[in-house]
Amino acid sequence: MGSVLVCDDELDICRMLDIALRRAGHRVETVTSSEAAKKKLDSAVYDVIVSDIRMPGTDGVELLRYAAATSPDAERIVITAHEEFETARRVAELGGVFQFIVKGGASLPAVITHAVEQAMEKIALRRQNQAFRRDAGQRNSLENLVGCSPVMQKLKATIRTVASTNSTILITGESGTGKELVARAIHDCSPRAAEPFVSVNCGGFPETLLESELFGYVKGAFTGANQNKRGLFEAAHNGTLFLDEISETSLNMQVKLLRVLQERTIRPVGGTAETPVDVRVIAATNKDLDRMVAEKTFREDLYYRISVIPIVAPPLRERVSEDHKGHDIEPLALHFLKKYAAATGKPISNISPGSLDVLKGYDWPGNVRQLENTIERAVAMEGGAELHIEPFVEPPMARANAPAGLSGAPGISIPPDGIDMERYVADIERSLLQSALRRSNDVQVRAATLLNLSYRSFRHLLKKYSL
Repeated sequence: MGSVLVCDDELDICRMLDIALRRAGHRVETVTSSEAAKKKLDSAVYDVIVSDIRMPGTDGVELLRYAAATSPDAERIVITAHEEFETARRVAELGGVFQFIVKGGASLPAVITHAVEQAMEKIALRRQNQAFRRDAGQRNSLENLVGCSPVMQKLKATIRTVASTNSTILITGESGTGKELVARAIHDCSPRAAEPFVSVNCGGFPETLLESELFGYVKGAFTGANQNKRGLFEAAHNGTLFLDEISETSLNMQVKLLRVLQERTIRPVGGTAETPVDVRVIAATNKDLDRMVAEKTFREDLYYRISVIPIVAPPLRERVSEDHKGHDIEPLALHFLKKYAAATGKPISNISPGSLDVLKGYDWPGNVRQLENTIERAVAMEGGAELHIEPFVEPPMARANAPAGLSGAPGISIPPDGIDMERYVADIERSLLQSALRRSNDVQVRAATLLNLSYRSFRHLLKKYSL
C-alpha cells in the first residue's frame, strides 16, 4: 500500500476520500489548499498526489506543477467538477498526470480508490523494472557460488535453510571472500526473489551522505536538495537491503539504523512523516564486531539486532576437500577464465597444469577476489591458447621475503619466453592502486596513505590508469 496526499478545498470530499483510501490500506493525509499541500510536499515523500483543480488561491494546476518538480516519482491524479477544454489542456501540458477524473456523486470515493490502486501497481512495476535493470547480469543463485568443498556445501545448506525466513543476517569473513555473493544467493532463494536486491557500501559514504542515501530526503533538506528523493530502504521495499561494511558506520548512524530495524519505519532527511518499510536487511563486515563492541566503537544493541542469523564466508585457503586432494581453486579459476576469455575475445580454453599447481600452492590472502584479479590479469596478457599463471603469482619464498603488507603482491618470476617489463610494471601499479582503494573502501586519501604516496601523486596515477 502507498502514501497518498489529497488536496481539495471541499472538506467533505477530503473526509470521504480519507475514509475510503484508509479502508483500502493506504496512508493518507488531506489538506484543503494548494499552499498547505506544498508544505506537505516539502516535508514528506508521497507515492500518489490527488488534487482538485479549481481552488481558492493557487489552483491545482500550479500545485501539480510544483509536485512534478519536488516529487517527480509520485503519480498525480486530477479531480475536478468542471469538465472544460481549457482545464484539460492546462493539465495535459503538465505531462505525467496518471488520470483525469470528473467528480460525479457518491461513486467518487470508489473511483479515486481504484485509480490510486492502479497508480500503485504502476509504481510497483516501475520499481521492479528498475531493480531488474540494476541487477541485469548480476543476479546470483547457489550455482554462482562456485565450489563443492565441505565448507561451501555447508554454506549452501545454510543459505537454503535461512532464505525462507525474514530474520536479519550478518555475514562475516575476510575481504574478498564473496560476502555480497552470499547475500545475493540468500535473496534469490527467498520468497523476495522477484523484488529488489539493493546493495550499499556503508564505508563508501560520509555519514551525512549515507543517511540521505539510506533514508532519502525532502526538498530543501540541505544545499542541493532540489526535489524529494526516496532512499535505498524504500527502493528495497518488499525486497532485500544489503549493508556492506556496516562496521564503518558511525555510532550516530548506528542509532538510526537500530531504530529502523526496530520500528520498521524510516524518516527522510529533513522530513517529518514516518514511512513504513518492509525490507529484509543483510549486513556484512570483515571486522571483528565482538571486539568493536568491547571497545565501544560498535553498539551492542545493533550488533545483536543484525546478527540474528550469523553466517561466515570461508576464506579460500579453507575451501579444500577432507583428504586435501580437492580444492575450490581449480573450478573457480576455470570459471573466471571462461568469463574473461569471453570478455576479451581470446580463444583461451584451459589453464596449464603447472599454472594449476601454482594456483593451488598459493595461500591467497586476498581470497576469491585476488584469484579473480589474477586470472583477469593473466588473460589480458596471454597470447596463446593456454593460460599461464606463473608470472602473476609469486612463489612462497618471494612472498616470505616481501616487505610487510605486500604479501599478496605479484612476484617477479620471468617466464622462459620473457615478459613485457613496461606492461608488467604498469599492471603491478594498477593492481596496487585497486587493492589500496578496496582496503580503504574507496576513500582516496586513506588509499594514498596506504601506498605512502601524496594525494596529488595518487590522483595522478588514478588518472593514468583510468581508475
